[in-house]
Amino acid sequence: MAAILNGIMKTYLRKRFNRIEAIRTNAVQLQDQLLCQLLSKASKTEWGKTFNYKSITNESDFKQEVPLQDYETHQPYIQRMMNGEADLLWPGQTTLFAKSSGTTSNRNKFIPVTKETLRQCLVPSGWDALSIYYNQRPQAQLFSSKSLIYGGSLNQYKKNTTVKYGDVSAIMIDHIPKVAKPFCSPSQAVALLPDWEDKISAMARECLYENITMMSGVPTWNIVLFKTILDLTGMDHMHEVWPQLSLYLHGGVNFDPYKKQFADYLPKHMDYLEVYNASEGYFGIQDVLGRDDMLLMTNNGIYYEFIPTSELNQKEPQCISLKEVECHINYAIVISSSAGLWRYVVGDTVEFSSVNPYRIRVTGRTKQCINVFGEEVMVSNTDKAIAVAASQCQATISNYTVAPIPLTIHQKGAHQWLIEFEKAPTDINRFVQCLDTKLKELNADYAAKRYKGMALKRPVIEILPQGTFNRWLKSKGKVGAQHKVPRLSNNREFVEDILKLKDQTALYV
Repeated sequence: MAAILNGIMKTYLRKRFNRIEAIRTNAVQLQDQLLCQLLSKASKTEWGKTFNYKSITNESDFKQEVPLQDYETHQPYIQRMMNGEADLLWPGQTTLFAKSSGTTSNRNKFIPVTKETLRQCLVPSGWDALSIYYNQRPQAQLFSSKSLIYGGSLNQYKKNTTVKYGDVSAIMIDHIPKVAKPFCSPSQAVALLPDWEDKISAMARECLYENITMMSGVPTWNIVLFKTILDLTGMDHMHEVWPQLSLYLHGGVNFDPYKKQFADYLPKHMDYLEVYNASEGYFGIQDVLGRDDMLLMTNNGIYYEFIPTSELNQKEPQCISLKEVECHINYAIVISSSAGLWRYVVGDTVEFSSVNPYRIRVTGRTKQCINVFGEEVMVSNTDKAIAVAASQCQATISNYTVAPIPLTIHQKGAHQWLIEFEKAPTDINRFVQCLDTKLKELNADYAAKRYKGMALKRPVIEILPQGTFNRWLKSKGKVGAQHKVPRLSNNREFVEDILKLKDQTALYV
């Protein structure tokens, strides 16, 4: 029976692969058609009337009529949508919102998830990823058993109980098609538990005796799950528990730091397929196993524009369409979508590795951040947190930088802060506690990873002698007001370089 079901799904996915071929060969035409469809659909909304959508017939008109936008310009409309108003950014009422950490003073962003977003983007993109995999691995047996799929949680909006919000992963799980649900584990009730300690424990017990063939999720939490299961079973690695596990779908954070750990936990052959699934939409899928880039998904309700990052600080930055991009130039992504986001600067940066077909690599954020563990900590978060900690502990900060301490089999990950104090706190432990507490308040993703220290330890502080940062800048020939110490980094290059110059014993907390 399992072989028959897998054969049926294989046939369906083989036919579905025609969508991927169309994206590979007709990306620009698909984008042109999509822009017209989006404008027509939204022409009678409040936003569409404000920007005269009925008169826009091409991309040039679109650029001229609609200025570049960010979350702050959309937020008043989104708040009204959450309160129940209809026909604002997109036709009808919207009752689902994806929550993610904001990059401003707001703790969270709420991104509309319309019915069209689900139908055109989130649900079909999952099938697209599987069609790509079966095209690459025609002998795959993913549908002969279960796939491990879990996410965050969904919450009811107190001001309007018809509205739900939560992680985009939770929204996708809540809308898994009925035909796919028998192939998913754990149960939906467990997959959407709000308490991560309870979720991991329940998942370990529920999935322990399943025959898992494919898994997805954030690497940090998967490693915690692996440890929990191995502690329960006493086995040496996860392929002793799930011998047929062959595919891991990953995305959202750089997977490179986790490759060695996954190889230790999963020593048999594994395929790793990267996807680019943000709160704002499903942007890309790795369409060839073994490559380090992803096919830009141009037929899923998202119209793309791109700003060269060299233009970001300009008053009116140049913004180009897909057909104008070049390889190996860093671009900030701008989207207009069936979620009702219009010329919206997402905050991610990419470069094109190919333009035939259009393939991308994620290069970072338009603002500095740390996102090694899925925490998405921004400079605005760390600047505020360290200022509050210094104030509460009567300390004065000269300079600082932050980098990740990698998660390994033997230790959890953490953020290492290198700090020069003008006036050091008398109680460094209290300083760390204040810093950590404020970061949790400012950033929901960081708070989730720090929950009971399950995935991320509290910050590790190293006090540097005064003048260390200046000596480092001088050693790099970067003297002058225009040169600054990087606040945040996703690797340890800067930190290790700076530590070479220290001339006192490190102080760890």
